[in-house]
Amino acid sequence: MSGDPRDEIVQHLPALRAFALSLTRNGALADDMVQDSLVKAWTKIDQFEPGTNMRAWLFTILRNTYYSNRRKAGREVADIDGVHTESLSEKPAHDGRLQMSDFKIAFAKLNDEQREALILVGASGFSYEEAADMCGVAVGTIKSRTNRARARLAELMHLNADEALEMTDGATMAVVTGNRPASVG
Repeated sequence: MSGDPRDEIVQHLPALRAFALSLTRNGALADDMVQDSLVKAWTKIDQFEPGTNMRAWLFTILRNTYYSNRRKAGREVADIDGVHTESLSEKPAHDGRLQMSDFKIAFAKLNDEQREALILVGASGFSYEEAADMCGVAVGTIKSRTNRARARLAELMHLNADEALEMTDGATMAVVTGNRPASVG
């Protein structure tokens, strides 16, 4: 057949639908699958070699589409009644900004040496030795400044000594994870 191979695709629609129906045993699903396969064939028509079997090429696309959809469906969760969806939650976008604002205010209240030590060791990732060399002080001095700065930040932010500085407060994390919040007070 000479001319555009797209013209031949229409001839194979009944056979494609029958094949899809035999795979899915569901008319609506078969129609969707044929449509998906036709879109793929149409967009990849330049990969079809004229003179070869168009029907076999289309059936291969349809078969691959079917198995791809099955693999994808195996990874999806059916939630017809919305039970799973109701249990999902998302951390509010503002949460981290509020905590960061509190941190910035507390960080600004540290003395210069403490801020410098935290920036070098905590934020920039330098070792205590490297930070000490940069500041021209002993390693113990940097360790002491860093420790005092962390303790002062915890105090300013009303954190317990064993409580980590998190960008999400306990109540929000409890909602997001589905756990009960620790008692406040």
